[in-house]
Amino acid sequence: MDFGLVLQTDPPASKVVSLMKRAERNGFTHGWTFDSAVLWQEPFVIYSQILSHTERLKVGPMVTNPGTRTWEVTASTFATLNDMFGNRTVCGIGRGDSAMRVAGRKPNTLARISEAMKVIRALGRGEEADLGGTVIKFPWIKPGAELPVWMAAYGPKALKMTGEEADGFILQLSDLYLTEYMVKAVKDAARAAGRDPDEVTICVAAPAYVTEDDSPEALAHARQQCRWFGGMVGNHVADLVAKYGEHTGAVPEELTDYIKAREGYDYSHHGRADNPDTAFVPDEIVDRFCVIGPVEKHIEKLNALRELGVDQFAVYDMHDAQEAVIDAYGAHVIPALNG
Repeated sequence: MDFGLVLQTDPPASKVVSLMKRAERNGFTHGWTFDSAVLWQEPFVIYSQILSHTERLKVGPMVTNPGTRTWEVTASTFATLNDMFGNRTVCGIGRGDSAMRVAGRKPNTLARISEAMKVIRALGRGEEADLGGTVIKFPWIKPGAELPVWMAAYGPKALKMTGEEADGFILQLSDLYLTEYMVKAVKDAARAAGRDPDEVTICVAAPAYVTEDDSPEALAHARQQCRWFGGMVGNHVADLVAKYGEHTGAVPEELTDYIKAREGYDYSHHGRADNPDTAFVPDEIVDRFCVIGPVEKHIEKLNALRELGVDQFAVYDMHDAQEAVIDAYGAHVIPALNG
């Protein structure tokens, strides 16, 4: 199993670079960041620094979207990094939650994501792409260029499209039932489209918090540090409920039921442990969606995820124990999964 580290690009950028270097030393293979231009610093500038200070780490956004940059600019940025550092990027893409809403726009449609994925992937590989009637190609890309595009999804239409079109699937939660349900939906769609389902990389991304023991006090602190994640996922779940309705069978109730007490969301606290808009998230959801507890609990859950077909676990590392979690994974969790 591969391991990724997910960070926000808060200043100073040097700390983001330092944590990514620490992750690579501890056996992580991927370095991911949020991509929301108003809330955080520009990630692609920082990727250049991460890549220049590491040897093997692959980097990318978790996730970008088709609406904040034109597609040829996005593709050119990835391709430039790959030309400089050797095919070490992955384009994670989705509808755009905070990036679009904070700027006063609506998240992108699935149709727009589909078009963007095709264009960005083709251009990033040095192939031709049609920009709405104008066919272009980057003349400077060398043979052998690659740009995998991984799509983030929860809903039935998005999962289907991921299986049909994307190189990878990003699932932002680590609940075992929902992982099994959604991985199956993606792989079934890939198979129905004539693709080899095993060629779709499966990445589960969720906060991880390692405690010294499983005492009530230790677990309560870990839950408080990770509760923000249920609020972030709740934004997407609220969109799904608005689109498909409640108790329709289109979306599992195991995903939707917990947002009934949700009253709103302030993006100024997005993805942060002190987010005041996540009090509605119960402990049960934190335990299901995140990975918390002593090292052995992490190993147990990640082994279960691997059995469900997960190829990478990406650690959301936004809490008060960033370095400690990276080191614990390097010393204990990654060797146990891959030793």
